Amino acid sequence: MRKFLMITTVIVVLSIVGYFTFLYNATYSEGVRSGELIKVSNKGVAFKTWEGEISQGISGAQIFSFSVLDSEKKVIADLQEFEGQYVQVNYVERYRTFPWWGDTRYFITEVKKVNSPFKIK
Repeated sequence: MRKFLMITTVIVVLSIVGYFTFLYNATYSEGVRSGELIKVSNKGVAFKTWEGEISQGISGAQIFSFSVLDSEKKVIADLQEFEGQYVQVNYVERYRTFPWWGDTRYFITEVKKVNSPFKIK
């Protein structure tokens, strides 16, 4: 009986470690989105995370919410600089997130300012 409990415990522990390793490293998709950067904030009580929103439509009906990892210092600085302007962001989508990473499954990896297609010339 003792051997059975040890084997079961080892299998459960390895399964949990494997699950969290998968969540930490695996990405579901990668992509690019463009729009007007309307919000960047550092929020949270127990875990402070960087969150933002991009308006992808003229009326603001299509909002893309995203998170930024704390290790992405340049991305955070660029987002703060480009707030209110039209930007293009590269992102990765994860299967799940951890509370200390952010509220969404979308994480920005790069941001650059681009010309708005709605700008009147």
